[in-house]
Amino acid sequence: MKPEEAKKRIEWLRSELKKHNHSYYVLAKPTISDFEFDSMLNDLEVLEKMFPQFADPSSPTVRVGSDVSEGFTQVAHRYPMLSLANTYSFEELDEFDARVRKVIPQGVEYVCELKYDGTAISITYLNGFLSRAVTRGDGTRGDEVTTNVKTIKSIPHNLSGTDFPSDFEIRGEIFMPHAVFDSINVQREEQGEALLANPRNAAAGTLKILDSKVVASRKLDCYLYYILGDKLPFENHFQNLQKAKEWGFKVPAEAKLCETINEVKAFITHWETERKKLPFDTDGVVVKVNSYKFQNLLGFTAKTPRWAIAYKYKAEQAETKLLSVDFQVGRTGAITPVANLEPVQLAGTTVKRATLHNSDQIVMLNLHKGDTVLVEKGGEIIPKIIGVVKEKRAIHSAEVEFISLCPECGTELIRPEGEAKHYCPNLYGCPPQLKGRIIHFISRKAMDIDGLGEETIELLFNEGLIKDFADLYNLTYEQLLPLERFAKKSATNAINSIAKSKEIPLHRLIFALGIRFVGETTAQKLAKHFGSIDTIRNASFEQLIEVDEVGERIANSILEFFASETNRILIQKLESSGVKTTFVETSVVAESDKLLGENVVISGTFAQVSRDEAKILVEKHGGKVLSSVTGNTTLIVVGENMGPAKLDKARKLGIKIISEEEFLKTIQ
Repeated sequence: MKPEEAKKRIEWLRSELKKHNHSYYVLAKPTISDFEFDSMLNDLEVLEKMFPQFADPSSPTVRVGSDVSEGFTQVAHRYPMLSLANTYSFEELDEFDARVRKVIPQGVEYVCELKYDGTAISITYLNGFLSRAVTRGDGTRGDEVTTNVKTIKSIPHNLSGTDFPSDFEIRGEIFMPHAVFDSINVQREEQGEALLANPRNAAAGTLKILDSKVVASRKLDCYLYYILGDKLPFENHFQNLQKAKEWGFKVPAEAKLCETINEVKAFITHWETERKKLPFDTDGVVVKVNSYKFQNLLGFTAKTPRWAIAYKYKAEQAETKLLSVDFQVGRTGAITPVANLEPVQLAGTTVKRATLHNSDQIVMLNLHKGDTVLVEKGGEIIPKIIGVVKEKRAIHSAEVEFISLCPECGTELIRPEGEAKHYCPNLYGCPPQLKGRIIHFISRKAMDIDGLGEETIELLFNEGLIKDFADLYNLTYEQLLPLERFAKKSATNAINSIAKSKEIPLHRLIFALGIRFVGETTAQKLAKHFGSIDTIRNASFEQLIEVDEVGERIANSILEFFASETNRILIQKLESSGVKTTFVETSVVAESDKLLGENVVISGTFAQVSRDEAKILVEKHGGKVLSSVTGNTTLIVVGENMGPAKLDKARKLGIKIISEEEFLKTIQ
């Protein structure tokens, strides 16, 4: 390969891996299998060694993927939280063993543990009490999610016994059991909501929910498998793991101490089939050198420890024929290609369709019409094509081409810069988008209109009775009764439910409007901050970004939404129909005027009260709560982990800063 060709390939691989890292860690929605990702990463590593002139310190080969997200305080890890090197073959496992024994010729023991398919967590305990929980993040810094982690019943708040170190970290994997996952999806299906993709994504997404009550309801679980700190009881990993069990931690019961690499292989072979009987997902086995002394001798690369490796099981695959490709339009206008396949048995079900995700996936697969393809169902609800059997390709077969026009309305598609998806920009004339927005509007977390589902909305739309969600409020009993899906009772219930939805709180209405990037939490913040749809509609960019959790992307999306004449007319129709468009807050009973005249910002994590409770206390004692530090702020109540940028800004503005203790003492 010529240098210029290598450079082009390296840049493409880095770009693709960066996008997939973002999908996996931040969005918790991986678009390719682990095997595909690892293969691409391996290709990049080989090319970077062959062409060192193209080295880059930010390359995915030397960086850990990041799950850092907005809405959480970022905290530096005391010890780097690295990834593990992966292998899919016993040959590479033998090579790992040879590298270890080259440094340590004798006395090597390995600990084998199942590799749980969840999301990594690091928890600090001080004097036996849970002090802080942080996600992997980028390996150097992660999101502080202590409040959410405390809702997980298998993680102790305080330890048993007395022989634990005064200050140590324990790391593990948070996951969602199959029974919980299935139960949530049954409920979501009944409510007409999108199903969760798989337990791993569900666990990662749940841990990043800002409302800890919702996190608690998801019944997450956790296995803890690695301890870090000074003055640990033993000089090896396995004994410390058993000791951690005595302190009250849920540690892997399947962990096994092995003296040879053949014992390790036997463990891997045993669990390849037995893991399918477990009530949670596993995707491999982690092999660690047991002795801490030997771990230190072996050391680390920039990204992985040299004393550990993950053997990953390949997801179940099947070979079948590609019949055709459909292009589906979602409610946001996103175009998703879906492959129609010759039916094939895979993981206990008959597979007829597989997602192709986006145009990049079609290009990467070099997919041709009539190809024989490999289909994988690694935890996905919709299987995916992971490869093509090129030796079975028909001569002169045509490439599968991504469409340029919307299959529903014929509008030319666009692909926003930095995004993988193509979109139909015809927001107000493309039928699937119009119907999709109505379905979102009536959903339980939005306007919660019973008696109407996706099929009913399709019927009403096709009959010309509704063109948008505001038209729902003009429907009459007489219009519904003659329709196929309605009888007297169901028509009455639907009309009553539509009428009842007029009293839904403002934040639910904002969420129901379907403004891009505005989720439930952001909708609540906007409702409380501005107080009415009208005020949000007239807000400037500067006013919008003053709202907690509203950044540039969300602010621009809100401005774009209300700049549309169609959307302004929709809002007017809703107001005319009697839908509540103003914020009604439960009144706070005043207890004193000790904070009268104070504009207070609450920041950080608190020990004695929650942040929400602190805000209520401010209002009870005459103060006003602000969402961000501005020139109007007069007081900041700070807990642990206040963001450095916010703290620096407060000091520059000369704002008084007090601790949680001082705050509570002030209002006593």
